[in-house]
Amino acid sequence: MYIIETKNLTKKFGDFTANNKINLQVKEGEIHAIVGENGAGKSTLMNMLYGLLQPTEGEIYIKGKHVSINNPRDAINLGIGMVHQHFKLVPTFTIFENILLGDELTKGIRINKKKEIKVVKELIEKYGFNINPKDKIQNVPIGTEQRVEILKMLYRNVDILILDEPTAVLTPQEVDELLISLNELREAGKTIIIITHKLGEVKRCSDSVTVIRKGEIVDRVETKDVTEKDLAKLMVGRDVLLQVEKPEPKIGDELFSVNNLSVTNKQKVRLLDNVNFAVKRGEILGVAGVEGNGQSQLIKVLTGLMKCTNGKVTYKDKNITNYPSEKIRKLGIGIIPEDRYKHGLCRNMKISENLMAGYHDTDKFGSTYHYNYKKIRDNRDELINDFDIRVGSADGDVGQLSGGNAQKVIIARELSMNPDLVIASQPTRGVDIGSIEFIHKQLISLRNDNKAVLVVSSELSEVMNLSDRIIVMYKGSIIGEVNAKETTKEELGYLMAGITDKREVENDG
Repeated sequence: MYIIETKNLTKKFGDFTANNKINLQVKEGEIHAIVGENGAGKSTLMNMLYGLLQPTEGEIYIKGKHVSINNPRDAINLGIGMVHQHFKLVPTFTIFENILLGDELTKGIRINKKKEIKVVKELIEKYGFNINPKDKIQNVPIGTEQRVEILKMLYRNVDILILDEPTAVLTPQEVDELLISLNELREAGKTIIIITHKLGEVKRCSDSVTVIRKGEIVDRVETKDVTEKDLAKLMVGRDVLLQVEKPEPKIGDELFSVNNLSVTNKQKVRLLDNVNFAVKRGEILGVAGVEGNGQSQLIKVLTGLMKCTNGKVTYKDKNITNYPSEKIRKLGIGIIPEDRYKHGLCRNMKISENLMAGYHDTDKFGSTYHYNYKKIRDNRDELINDFDIRVGSADGDVGQLSGGNAQKVIIARELSMNPDLVIASQPTRGVDIGSIEFIHKQLISLRNDNKAVLVVSSELSEVMNLSDRIIVMYKGSIIGEVNAKETTKEELGYLMAGITDKREVENDG
């Protein structure tokens, strides 16, 4: 008997079939991975198991019993909890308040905060999570937010935990900690379903894998019996390059430089401290570092979302310090922002409108006073085709696209304007393996075309594979620079931890 089993589970949205006759089988007490490209139907399937969507047809069985799951409360009562990719926490509330939200402990008519703290502290200790229940969400790292979401579900006594892209926004260190926690939860008798694009993590933590392609299950395998390459081929339907292939760089003239760049906030804290680097034509410069060491602020300054308090930014010998985003784009700099929905797209705008956003006042789409809607539609259709953007309807809103396809909208828009420099922050965050391969090829094509790319990524393997040179940030400064071809993960790991001399570690040991 399976703890979860679905029979011919189907979900249609009008004429579009998101899930077609899904027969999922998950054993009790295992970590089961569900993999597939963006838009394959993974999240739709999980949303049916959690009661956020209702099946068009088919059946769901929990512990052998046929059930109807009409809403998340039904799911929780059946022992199913779900942690979404985008966390649903109240930033101004403490950890204990978020965990107990909706299930507060009262004394008379008042909330008994003392008891709540005690209960949550015991819960944290039970599962070995090293967090303080009194900390406010707005003051904790994102890895802690992930744990709070998991604890919210564990407090409600769930036996089955569904995690949707749980490592999409975590640093490598936080990923390691999460995978250890998942193994401990499995040892405690929990069943875990993990939706992820990261095949290395699938191999590290799962017992079995279901592969979904275009809304249908193509295989269910034991993790030990397959390689990452096997899984990638099952997901995409063809062989996928897991390593980036690129010719030797042909380095040209300096195109972009940053000199003594500093940012001090209102509390007089230095977020960036005398940052210096240059990017040349024909190269990809990678920026590595544990998240929270100034990379976000650096990108915000360079793309017009934050003003520096000191220093100079130069592009093609022109001082562009503190230029706004629209002016930066008009100079021929493409911007791929860290947060695609906050700074790159408008969910409620059409795909065609998002594909011209930021360039909408150029003559590519008509005149300043009159849009040429045929040109706008032609641009949309051309980019959907060229960048393989999977859409239900070309006339739909961006908010209807999967995360990876939404990211492709940004990539298509920025690269189609033929920039000489692309500033890319987390370009493949939350993106499936086929799309990662595609995005990497686009960035390398730019570099091979005598253009330049500055890429920031929390994925160390991505920085190492894409880059020609790598600079490492630590506490708002650049702590070191290495040749990507000659460095190792160990060397970069030391720099990311603020250690510039390996002998320091050896001596401590």
